Amino acid sequence: MCPRPLAAWFVLIPVLSASSFAGPPVAVWSLERDSRDSSGNGLDLTGRAVRFGDKATRRNDRSTARFDGRTSLLRASDDKRLDPGTGPFSVTAWVHTEQSLDDVLGDVVSKFDPARRTGFQLSIKNNVGVTNTSSNYRHVHFGIDNGRVDSSWTDHGRPGNNMYVFSLLVHKGQLYAGTCEPGAKEAGHVYLFDGKAGWKDLGTPDRCNAVSTLCSFGGEIYAGTTKYRLAGSSLPESPNLAKGGRVFKYMGGKKWKNLGKLGDAESLYGSVVYKNKLYFSALYSPGLFRYDGGTKWTNCGTFEGKRVESLAVYNGAIYATGFDEAGVYRYDGDGWEHLGIVGKNTQTYGFAVYRGDLYVSSWPTGSVFRMEQAGGKTNWAFVGRLAMEKESMPLAVYNGMMYSGTLPLGEVFRFDGGTKWTSLGKIDTTPNVRYRRAWSMAVFRGRLFAGVLPSGRVKSIEAGKSVTSDVELPSGWVHLAAVKGGDRLRLYINGKQVAVSSRFTASKFNLSNTVPLTVGRGQHDHFNGSLSDVRIYRHALSDAEVRELSK
Repeated sequence: MCPRPLAAWFVLIPVLSASSFAGPPVAVWSLERDSRDSSGNGLDLTGRAVRFGDKATRRNDRSTARFDGRTSLLRASDDKRLDPGTGPFSVTAWVHTEQSLDDVLGDVVSKFDPARRTGFQLSIKNNVGVTNTSSNYRHVHFGIDNGRVDSSWTDHGRPGNNMYVFSLLVHKGQLYAGTCEPGAKEAGHVYLFDGKAGWKDLGTPDRCNAVSTLCSFGGEIYAGTTKYRLAGSSLPESPNLAKGGRVFKYMGGKKWKNLGKLGDAESLYGSVVYKNKLYFSALYSPGLFRYDGGTKWTNCGTFEGKRVESLAVYNGAIYATGFDEAGVYRYDGDGWEHLGIVGKNTQTYGFAVYRGDLYVSSWPTGSVFRMEQAGGKTNWAFVGRLAMEKESMPLAVYNGMMYSGTLPLGEVFRFDGGTKWTSLGKIDTTPNVRYRRAWSMAVFRGRLFAGVLPSGRVKSIEAGKSVTSDVELPSGWVHLAAVKGGDRLRLYINGKQVAVSSRFTASKFNLSNTVPLTVGRGQHDHFNGSLSDVRIYRHALSDAEVRELSK
């Protein structure tokens, strides 16, 4: 956003006066020089590690507040005026994010009690390492909950003839699936979800049996291909012997552009964007490859030649899970660091950034662990086993909570804190097979989607009520507005409504809790960027009011 001359700023003051709104704000935190509330209600914030007076990301020629994405946060006191209960409310903020990221973006405003699953949050979601794919990248999510969840999963059909939904990706308002189709005359496809239970075939980028990973980068879709060994899932091997190991760029229709083969890899596993560069990991062979344009790929190696799997970006580096051992490895762009063995396991699988920490899933204990670092040492804290499952795989953050899928029963579990995991049911019930995998996950249209093996189906569930902007948030200054009306949620970006929820009964969503309202941190991560003019209203802003605030 271009800076506005100071004189023009004063022109805005009458427009933003309380008389032009249905009611005055409960709190206004300009965050220009400090965290005081300028509304006159005395709801000042306190916190840590916030740099006020930041001139590097000025807005309208005014200084702003820089949040470091690691420890920064601001909290309000527990005040009933900030507790919406069952009534309408609105949250607005100017947010600034960088184009080149080495961390997830995190939460803007949150007042959520995870123990009761009650409250609200407004965040910019990066679901990374889920399991092969960063399924959500720079997606705005506004959600409320009062411990409510669908009683059953909605079945959205089977994309093509697949038996393994390897990856789910949300890109430019659409949901895509990369699949394994193992027949002799078949190959891995990419499909586009029609919003109900149908899937449009976008073709087969390669001749091998699987499209294992999808990635959104620079406004385009990239796909990595694999010769998947189905014996790893206790299924008959594929008669299709064609090797993968290539990356393709989607060109529209059923057209894919070959961007080259990644060294000697016959199979690819994960993909991620780090510091505005695209990276892919190999499967069955060691290698982390950086895309340098055209068909050029640079092999960045791995730690002592170990094979790596899922990739995540967190707090300045790429993190990778381990195929040869239950290790986690850190790559900072120059070199690798081993961060230790995770529990009594032999492999690690997926990542999530939840409540500011990095979590990893594992085999064969079916457990999840949280990374803890102190005194230069890394420890992996056990946070529970998912029933008696052997493998925990995808991890995804959705509407304030973290979820994981499992093997061999193909269940999805919700993390309820401590070491407690609650099953939300089996989503693959194929009879007479040894393993069922709940493997891929994505947050789309306010719901949690999951893909499975071996039935190849995609299913979804709704917890609480959410709205999501399923389009990558642009870098620079952007105005966000989240509105809870009488029976719907609405989400706005730069004054334009981008999402609206299905109807709900307000009396069933009492959002009251004693958790302090927090700016710059919540259930996903500490905010990574700058904030300005954060406002809370105890009424549902109209379209016109949101437009005025976004000017």
